[in-house]
Amino acid sequence: MIVSARNLCLRLCRRCRRCCCCCSTMDDEGIGHRTLAVNGINMHVAEKGQGPVVLLIHGFPETWYAWRHQIASLAALGYRAVAPDLRGYGDTDAPPSVTSYSILHMVGDIVALIDSLGQGQVFVVGHDWGALVAWSLCQFRADKVKAMVALSVPFTPRNPTRKSVDYLRSTYGDDYYICRFQEPGAIESEFARLGTALVLKKFLTYRTPGPLFIPKEGWGSPDEQIPLPSWISDEDVNYYASKFDKSGFTGGLNYYRSLDSNWELTAAWTGARIMVPVKFIVGDLDLTYNSPGIQDYIHKGGLKKYVPLLDDDVVVMKGVGHFINEEKPHQVTAYIDGFFKKF
Repeated sequence: MIVSARNLCLRLCRRCRRCCCCCSTMDDEGIGHRTLAVNGINMHVAEKGQGPVVLLIHGFPETWYAWRHQIASLAALGYRAVAPDLRGYGDTDAPPSVTSYSILHMVGDIVALIDSLGQGQVFVVGHDWGALVAWSLCQFRADKVKAMVALSVPFTPRNPTRKSVDYLRSTYGDDYYICRFQEPGAIESEFARLGTALVLKKFLTYRTPGPLFIPKEGWGSPDEQIPLPSWISDEDVNYYASKFDKSGFTGGLNYYRSLDSNWELTAAWTGARIMVPVKFIVGDLDLTYNSPGIQDYIHKGGLKKYVPLLDDDVVVMKGVGHFINEEKPHQVTAYIDGFFKKF
């Protein structure tokens, strides 16, 4: 029987009579939770199932919970689904220094996690920042990956003459969300003014096929009411909020604050290609998909040039926004399963 992870989380544990999320493991039908020592941090993982490992890597502002539907469905399909909280998120350690959030740290965490799971190679699915981490894992340590599904964010090669934040600021201005994230403490204060739940709703419900701006004069009123789409509930938002109230947003924001240092750290990989089988899936309303030049890059051979084993069937889901794994979970799971069965 497949039961949604949200409903499982709201059950009472047979042992302690509390919400199962409070325990190290859920009930027999549910998702197990444990903490592993990897790469110098304690990493929380959610997992379910037996079979080939599918590693599910979340983005911002999410946790393992972004994969609640895929964990249950993939387990039922014969996989072992494993979804970590990345460093700085949820119940995983959040090192205080921004220098601890480089792409080398992130990939190092994933490599150590794969080793801790007793695996030589795994299937990988990444969304948003999780896709960037997955792309880098495939670039730096292709030996660890059987095949990959990337959601929302395509691989883009390192430009040796242009840092990422400088380019984004020159293209979109200072109010572009990634630019606004750069000053430590500033955006955290704005998020605190609005409240965690409202901030999460603003991100999760964003469906404009274009850039996201956070004005310096304020990102709206704390009293703003945002109706939720059918694919996410107040219970879901409250679960996310409980984790960000605990960890804060700084860990996740430090990923963006490391963009320029990542540009320097990855100089040796300039021009390197991704030599792993990959399937790419995106929503047509996704802000990344609608960035200047991205659609031509994806559909006119640019992505294939750098990802030669890219599946020719690039999936563009109609009427779907950025959080594709939550908005269309069953369709995404079917694409994941169909692709990984080839290997």
